[in-house]
Amino acid sequence: MAMELFGERGYDKTSLREIAERLGVTKAALYYHFRTKEDIVISLSEDLRRGIDDIVDWAEAMPSGRERADQIVLRYGALLHGLGKDMIRFWSENQTSFRDLGIGAGLRYQFRLLADLMAEPANTPIAVFHARQALLAISWSLSMMGDLDLNDDDSNAAATGIALDILARTPS
Repeated sequence: MAMELFGERGYDKTSLREIAERLGVTKAALYYHFRTKEDIVISLSEDLRRGIDDIVDWAEAMPSGRERADQIVLRYGALLHGLGKDMIRFWSENQTSFRDLGIGAGLRYQFRLLADLMAEPANTPIAVFHARQALLAISWSLSMMGDLDLNDDDSNAAATGIALDILARTPS
């Protein structure tokens, strides 16, 4: 709900009072859990980071190769189109605030780690390039396609399909 307001009104123009009203709770109840708007964004970004960490942990326990890369794409798509969609939209619409909160560096590291895991065992620059492009297809489906009349399931299916197509084009 907070991320929706940030998207509608902008991060700087949204107050804790408005967030509490949208959630249907008192400002005091919201303040008990989150003292600032920054605390809300950081908490949501930590949830997203934990989700990516779970994908990394799973991938590191699996043999490298195309099947693992495909599964990373599917898991990443499900994560972003579920938990992460509001964070990605916030990031694209409030880049200055996102940068000022210092959240982006950790997410960029995780993004690169996922791409490296997808590119194994070859791990050539072109394999890493394709892996990053595949992950970007999913991320961009959230940040740049919101004006299209697609529900989240259709958007996720299209984005993961495109991402899998990109991986299929990776030279062996």
